[in-house]
Amino acid sequence: MKHEFVEHIPDQLQAEVLYISIDFALAVHKCFCGCGNEVVTPLSPVDWSITFDGETISLHPSVGNWNFPCRSHYWVRKGKVHWAGKFTDLEIKGVQAKDKKDKVKHFETKFTPSEKPRPVPKKLKAKKIKDRLRDICS
Repeated sequence: MKHEFVEHIPDQLQAEVLYISIDFALAVHKCFCGCGNEVVTPLSPVDWSITFDGETISLHPSVGNWNFPCRSHYWVRKGKVHWAGKFTDLEIKGVQAKDKKDKVKHFETKFTPSEKPRPVPKKLKAKKIKDRLRDICS
């Protein structure tokens, strides 16, 4: 497996290449099983992360392509693909439920109660819009 740091993900992906766009916080590749499906792994605290050691790339956590017919499951570690065991439907549902719960928890704790954005009353929004339009048109 090779990797390429790119600004934009190419329209045509080459097999066995992991494309990484830091600007768009994405890693994209053709499924390493060879089925040809494009795999998109968003890079974020609640999705995937990459490690670049100066020569090789690792992707964490594993990639489970459970929505593809191949249902492949693998790790990318130090520039190599390591195949993981197949998951049952029940195991897949469990992982997906945990991922969803972790994302909700992450975003709930992202702000302290005093930092959470307060909703702007509709009347105030309308007044601000009218004032802004008046300023622009004057």
